[in-house]
Amino acid sequence: MGFDLEALREAVKTHGTVTRVVIAAIKGSSPREIGAAMLVWKDGQSGTIGGGTLEYQAAEAARTQIHPARLSQHALGPDLGQCCGGAVTLVSEIYDMGAVDRLDDTIIARPMAAPEMPLSVKRVLAQARGQGIDPDPQLLEGWMIEPVHKPTRNLWIWGAGHVGRALVDVLSPLPDLAITWVDTGSDRFPDKVPGGVTVVPAAKPAELVRHAPIDVEHLVLTYSHNLDLELCNRLLLHDFRFAGLIGSATKWARFRSRLAALGHAPEQISRITCPIGDPTLGKHPQMIAVGVATQVLRPARQNDLKKDLSA
Repeated sequence: MGFDLEALREAVKTHGTVTRVVIAAIKGSSPREIGAAMLVWKDGQSGTIGGGTLEYQAAEAARTQIHPARLSQHALGPDLGQCCGGAVTLVSEIYDMGAVDRLDDTIIARPMAAPEMPLSVKRVLAQARGQGIDPDPQLLEGWMIEPVHKPTRNLWIWGAGHVGRALVDVLSPLPDLAITWVDTGSDRFPDKVPGGVTVVPAAKPAELVRHAPIDVEHLVLTYSHNLDLELCNRLLLHDFRFAGLIGSATKWARFRSRLAALGHAPEQISRITCPIGDPTLGKHPQMIAVGVATQVLRPARQNDLKKDLSA
């Protein structure tokens, strides 16, 4: 969890002045963790700090907030009638584009009570920058410290048809994913693309494979079996962390035969996962997207990726 600077920048660009509300400290149980945040503007909001009543009251307060920054404490049981028996401290800050542009792009530390930076805060920042390890979000001696969030996984989605669009809708809100979305032309993409998704129209998509970093996860689901095959071929010639192909067992049997004819060994071909998703959910694009997303995000996959990173 960290300060999602890009999401804040996009919200301010779209809605003007935006108030960011973040959980700064917790005592006892809480519906969300320290660092969980939401963005609030005049007629809407995004993100969540959880808790139902807590979030509703915090959003209403954010819309009428006058001071640039505010610290507030909330006892979840006695004050809000929630099952959680703890208490949370919220930091609410108003941002316009000027304020966003002044933020550090690695670690954001700012005073909530004590204007002069305490020695303890200086130590946290020096250790983080010296060792390259992000500190945990925390309220320390009147200062709120948050590392700027950086996606930890690069995901390339090949294809902007019905399934590709449904998959982007499902996965794009997840902050740990940096999504690159590729198809054969700009007319293949929807008019409105979710924030944080990089759209790449390319007449010859397979030519882009050589430009992909080797730690990328790929989901291949274009409108063309021939293009799917060529992408698989190029990916095996390149390298990748994960490659998943949409299709039936019959399609994959044909692809294995054709990839073998192109010179790929069986152990190489087996690195591609096909079919992806959960066929028992049905063939509706949203159901396919849910199944594929579950496969990509399930804990076993997370553990595999962590092993890859540590290898």
